[in-house]
Amino acid sequence: MIATFGSRVMAALQLLGRSLMLPIAVLPVAGLLLRLGQPDLLDIAFVASAGQAIFENLALIFAIGLAVGFADDSNGAAGLAGVIGYLVLDAVLASINADINMGVLAGIIMGTVAGLLYNRFKAIKLPDYLAFFGGRRFVPIATGLAGVMLGIAFGWGWPPIQNAIDTLGHWLIDAGAVGKFVYGTLNRLLIVTGLHHVLNSFVWFVFGSFGEATGDLNRFFAGDPTAGGFMAGFFPVMMFGLPAAALAMYHTAAKDRRAQVGGLLMSLALTAFLTGVTEPIEFTFMFLAPLLYAFHALMTGVSMALMQWLDVKLGFTFSAGAFDYGLSYGLSTNGWLMLPVGGVMAALYYLVFRWAIVRFDLPTPGREPVEKGARMVSVEELGERGPAFVTALGGAANLTTVSACTTRLRLVLDDSSRIDEPALKALGSRGMMRLGGGGVQIILGPIADSVADEVRAAMVATGCDPEATRPEASGRASDVGMSGSGHALSEEKTLAWRDALGGEDNILRSDVCAITRLRVELVSEERLNEVALRRLGCQGVMRVGQCTWHLIVGRDAGLSMDALTSSPASR
Repeated sequence: MIATFGSRVMAALQLLGRSLMLPIAVLPVAGLLLRLGQPDLLDIAFVASAGQAIFENLALIFAIGLAVGFADDSNGAAGLAGVIGYLVLDAVLASINADINMGVLAGIIMGTVAGLLYNRFKAIKLPDYLAFFGGRRFVPIATGLAGVMLGIAFGWGWPPIQNAIDTLGHWLIDAGAVGKFVYGTLNRLLIVTGLHHVLNSFVWFVFGSFGEATGDLNRFFAGDPTAGGFMAGFFPVMMFGLPAAALAMYHTAAKDRRAQVGGLLMSLALTAFLTGVTEPIEFTFMFLAPLLYAFHALMTGVSMALMQWLDVKLGFTFSAGAFDYGLSYGLSTNGWLMLPVGGVMAALYYLVFRWAIVRFDLPTPGREPVEKGARMVSVEELGERGPAFVTALGGAANLTTVSACTTRLRLVLDDSSRIDEPALKALGSRGMMRLGGGGVQIILGPIADSVADEVRAAMVATGCDPEATRPEASGRASDVGMSGSGHALSEEKTLAWRDALGGEDNILRSDVCAITRLRVELVSEERLNEVALRRLGCQGVMRVGQCTWHLIVGRDAGLSMDALTSSPASR
């Protein structure tokens, strides 16, 4: 029971971390507009105002982003509910106690609530006289009511929590180099679980205040001269340290394989230097050499502490890469000192990594043992990327959920033992993490989100809906004779399917539109019960037109659904 509870908590935190990436993704354009509009650059007031508008409404943006991120099918109704919930919560808090300032946390909380309520009530059925407000339309209403209740609760209970957060934030800021060292080290260690986004959200968007701006990142771009200490230390490591580690891996690779791995390592190093995306490099040695990764985490903490000691303040809107360094340099304090510190970090990383790889014979890229008779998998053999990933992950039926964050493909599989790891490596995987409950994370770098889209598209093309196989839809098609059974439904099951579609008199027409799908035309789509359909084993429900729906029911759809097509109501 303890393990089960722990795995559920971990899954929830990882979902939160993934969902945070959607609103964070808008920050680069905000920072770009804000900086370009400043007097020391283009000096265009309306451009700067455009960027500032995003920073001033971060809480609302987080409410929308998290609601969509938590929603099972990322539906826009969840985002609308997040807006409603945040506006209601903010208004209630202002009425009770004008001194309360929840900042971005208000958006994070209401976005999470809205997403969870969407998953719970998106298919709710109300009495006929209230049917218009059923389904997804009910979610903003429920979220608004939740905002009122949370507003009342936080109006009386938040001040002590706010004081505790302020105290923790001030301690971390006032702790100087020690606080920066602790934060930098934890930030890298938490990458293993993907929970570093949660830690970052507090440090960058909550701790500390400067006018209306809260958090180190927000305060930096608002002009706070004391902000930037929790970002500056990442630049030497990400722009210089890890690329130097990649160079050490190249120099220690077998001579006859350097040409093979050189392009890969150069790509990883260049990505880290320019954009600050470092997970693909980190996962090349994270599990092969845990002590080497511990060194990396400690050096990140040292870099943070050193930059604090040198009074260097730098900021970023995406990550600590060259693009953000150039963008934020005009707002920096002693920003030029990052370059010599980066040079020192590069030398340390190169020397330590090269020594450790050779001394302990670590199987870094180009040094992995090649089994006799083993066949290398090429990208050409695998074919188109989306279907190739589906195949390498055990087939569409093995994929329960498919999502992504900045650098990771986040999956839940029925059977993780069916993964073809050599094929994944050939497709660009830089590492893989197996989590509890079938959870798997594939480290891909910045292409992760586009790969997730291609995987979902490939699944839909094969008749599987990646958003349909959720916990509430745990029934399998085979349980009801839907997938390749070749047997007609029993009378009891037939009646259950008709009832789920609103009854015989609600079915205008039903016919097979693919091997795995039924096209159903209804008199009133309000009477369709998606929850009941999923419980009966329907793998997906999609609205394709007015009162017209596609039901993904598995192979032999026509044979197994004869009872519906021959219904007296079908015509």
